[in-house]
Formats: sequence, C-alpha cells, structure tokens
Amino acid sequence: MRHIKRNDLVMVINGEEKKGTGKVLKVFSKQGRAIVEGLNIVKKASRPTKINPQGGIVKKEGSIHLSNLMLFCPKCKQPAKIGHKFLSDGAKVRTCKKCGEII
Repeated sequence: MRHIKRNDLVMVINGEEKKGTGKVLKVFSKQGRAIVEGLNIVKKASRPTKINPQGGIVKKEGSIHLSNLMLFCPKCKQPAKIGHKFLSDGAKVRTCKKCGEII
C-alpha cells in the first residue's frame, strides 16, 4: 500500500525540485511514481495534429518517485510522517504524527 493518493498535498524532500509543494494529479503505483501539479516540468516535442496544427514544444509535468515525496501537513506547515487512527464510526484515517491533525 502506498502512503500517497490522488489530491494529496505533498512536498518534495529530495532531488531537483526539493522543497517544492503541490497537489498530486496522478499516482502510478506499479512504477512507484506520481505526477505533482507544477513540479518537474519537462519539455516534449509534439507533432502537428488537428487539435494543435502548429505542433512544437509542449511543457508538462513529469513524474517523481514516491520515495522523494512526503505528505504535507497544513497545520504544521511541514512535511509529516503519517500515522493511522480509527474514528468512533470505524473509519480509518491518516494523521500527522507531530500534531495529530487528520490529513
């Protein structure tokens, strides 16, 4: 099981985009990678198509390995280790180990 899911707020803890934060757009669990909004921008050449008749170079987000990402706690304003807690209705939630906030 992976600790990062779609729409999570994450911070990059290692690599070229270190200290960058953003929302996870897509997770590739088999490859162990994720695409984060606004981070790891790559340039890709595109052919002319009906949608884009000019073609040219397109900038888009590249994937980042999950080991370089950590969930970002909105209360602590820091990357946080994750713990699990069961609520009174039986639901399992992820919590910040520093402040106990539900993420």
